[in-house]
Amino acid sequence: MSAVRVRSVRVRFYATFRPIVGGSQACVEIPEVATVGDVLDAILARWPALREHLIDDAGGLSRRANLFVDGRALRWLPQGLDTPLSADAELACFPAVAGG
Repeated sequence: MSAVRVRSVRVRFYATFRPIVGGSQACVEIPEVATVGDVLDAILARWPALREHLIDDAGGLSRRANLFVDGRALRWLPQGLDTPLSADAELACFPAVAGG
């Protein structure tokens, strides 16, 4: 029986997400070979209150949130939530901002 190898990914949280998480950043455990979706699953398992902010009714990334992988907007990455993460990847979660 082989054990699944895991690693930590640093996730930074901004603005209204910080009170939900209890700080500006956290490390989440994911499988050694993982995608952005795997990190999102780990985040939601740890902080279920973020679901309404991060996930839409269809199960995709909500328009109410912006996720960045190593400074690149997830929305514009070709693989979206299936984007594989490098060993030193960092995720940033921002609430969407509107105004004038």
